Amino acid sequence: MQITLELQRYNPEVDDAPHWETFQLEAEPMDRVLDLLHKVKWEVDGTLAFRRSCGHGICGSCAMMINGKNRLACKTLVQDLKSDTITIEPIRGLPVEKDMVVDLDPFFKAYREVKPYFINEDPPPERERLQSPEERAIFDDSTKCILCAACTTSCPVFWVNGSYLGPSAVVQAHRFIFDSRDQGNAARYQALSGGGGIWRCRTAYNCTEACPREIPVTQLIEEVKRAIMFSYM
Repeated sequence: MQITLELQRYNPEVDDAPHWETFQLEAEPMDRVLDLLHKVKWEVDGTLAFRRSCGHGICGSCAMMINGKNRLACKTLVQDLKSDTITIEPIRGLPVEKDMVVDLDPFFKAYREVKPYFINEDPPPERERLQSPEERAIFDDSTKCILCAACTTSCPVFWVNGSYLGPSAVVQAHRFIFDSRDQGNAARYQALSGGGGIWRCRTAYNCTEACPREIPVTQLIEEVKRAIMFSYM
């Protein structure tokens, strides 16, 4: 089948603003969008810039806006788009470095602010710190995040408020807030309650729809909100 691939291009060394370029490609229905990008870069225009690594939906590197929605290029099949025209843009809300490559430093700065690691000051036990399967299940969904930034860069609040931590940071906080062995919630609640914190969320559900791992992001955000409120009661 013939596919029209429309790519938003931007090279800060030569371009004043982003522009669109069109490529005509032969594709199979089961081809991934990542395969089409490889075909352009390897056979047509070697200057095309985009991130990819594992190619199997695990690393999150190839998040980009495909036909108007944030998706992973390695998981998006041509047949699933139901169109012979495919548009690709960089994910929004982050500075574009070149073509589909964005500066992820603000995203990871927010990630670090919620202290996304295990905190426990008790003396270590002789064996591992145990918890029940029921306790583990409470935060199972939030362990699935691959830090692709698809949820955060689909959030309209993040687009207009660069200080907002964003959905992904809240999901990372959720993973430890609800871990029965962790003792770091006071610091996390403080980070989440600031001016750019969780109360900026307007429950648009864009984040849940964008997540390639099908994490119920909006639900987890609401759970964290309730945990913070109950901590002050």
